[in-house]
Amino acid sequence: MDISTVIGMVVAFSLMIWAIMAGSPLSVFIDGPSMAIVFGGTLGAIFIHYPFANVFEAFRIAKKTFLHKEDSVHELIIQLMAFSTKARKEGILSLQGMMEQVNDTFLLKAMQMAVDGQEPDTLRRMLNTEVSYIRERHGSGSAIFLTLGAYSPAMGMIGTLIGLVQMLQNMSDPNSIGPAMAVALLTTFYGAVLANVLFNPMAGKLKTRSASEVLLKTLIIEGMQSILSGENPRIMEQKLHAFIAPKMRESNFKK
Repeated sequence: MDISTVIGMVVAFSLMIWAIMAGSPLSVFIDGPSMAIVFGGTLGAIFIHYPFANVFEAFRIAKKTFLHKEDSVHELIIQLMAFSTKARKEGILSLQGMMEQVNDTFLLKAMQMAVDGQEPDTLRRMLNTEVSYIRERHGSGSAIFLTLGAYSPAMGMIGTLIGLVQMLQNMSDPNSIGPAMAVALLTTFYGAVLANVLFNPMAGKLKTRSASEVLLKTLIIEGMQSILSGENPRIMEQKLHAFIAPKMRESNFKK
């Protein structure tokens, strides 16, 4: 569970609900027609913009904003260093016996390619291709949520116009002004909440998750290429540390 996402949403919605209930009942901010315009309109617009498969895939990817276990960069570097030491002492085929300790499917694939005798440059090229497609898929998911963040306020504005037209057409009937004004204002409210509390923040979190995942896979590619090339573990560690911030660099060698 990503605690920062949960805390962020709880804080945002709790403060809004508190502010609403401080001045009026919560039921005042619940309006069926307004919800239909914003939620239904946004959903319809996104299906016009993207194919069904892309939208459903984006919502599947969205679970990473809530359910995500952050892998440790330092632990990955330690693991790669252990593989390097073993390969230099016992040969590259010795890595086959260490695959049972690996849970990362990308690292397992890289190790299998190394054991199968792939050249370092070939390994890098093939794995980089996979990383490129991973980045593209993740980028598509975040782009859909950014698009949702653009359409929801627009649908709110459309609802506002609908409400204002209805209000102006019935100015002679005071009883109709209130409901029409409620539709006009609440659609804007719903659209702003969806865009700025849900869709845009989720798109940002997905971009962050993608960057972290790509970094780990890049470290795997660099590490496995160094192992195949027979580089000194100290040199390999320095190469891997170049990808991370200085404060995160912890050497495995005693100074």
